[in-house]
Amino acid sequence: MNFDYIDRVFQLIKVIQIKEKENMEKCVELLTKAILDKKSIYTFGASHAGILSEEMYYRAGGLMMMNPIFGREIMLDTSPITITSKMERCVGYGTILASKVHFKKDDVLIIHSVSGRNPVSIEMAIAAKEKGVKIIGLTNLAYSKSVSSRHPSGKNLYEFCDIVLDNHGDIGDACVSVEGLDQKVAPTSTVIGATILNSIVAATAQNLVKKGMRRPPIFYSANIDGGDELNEKLYEEYKDSIHYDFI
Repeated sequence: MNFDYIDRVFQLIKVIQIKEKENMEKCVELLTKAILDKKSIYTFGASHAGILSEEMYYRAGGLMMMNPIFGREIMLDTSPITITSKMERCVGYGTILASKVHFKKDDVLIIHSVSGRNPVSIEMAIAAKEKGVKIIGLTNLAYSKSVSSRHPSGKNLYEFCDIVLDNHGDIGDACVSVEGLDQKVAPTSTVIGATILNSIVAATAQNLVKKGMRRPPIFYSANIDGGDELNEKLYEEYKDSIHYDFI
């Protein structure tokens, strides 16, 4: 067995550590301010891009104020699965999804879309931006700039973002070449995207403590003694910024 995929992931992690440092630091400052001001933080992605919303949501060691935006038709348990591709390309669907979210000025929205070309993510960004929300876009700039937009604006996601995080992956996402195949295998966007976002969460928590916050709104594991009680106390303090059911 070779380790081409692991080698490529290691390579990409080193690239983002250097090339995305400045933009990641901007994200840390933005999230820190949002938390101190008790604003809301939202995450969105369609189909596999939405895996990062799940990664950020209700997770031990994760920020309590990460509010995922889920669209039933673009979840991976949709059948037939091809519906998800049709819906993320459907003009107007992103605007409808955004209409159920109570965006407020200076909230933050993190949108993950590798190609950044489909209407659902673009419309989500437009709708949030109209409400004064700060947009962080996690995408692949080389990929996005190589494809045309499917949105009537003619623009891709990165063009609507306040901060752009580039995952630096291969165009098409898959990264391992196989002799005799014209399609690469093994995509990197999920593992690299999760690495970027969890790095930002960790640095945000560190930043909050440096600013004097004794107990940042970070989930304790429900599987440690006292974890549930600590989470309930934090929820009470930050519940106005949390928009999912918490019983």
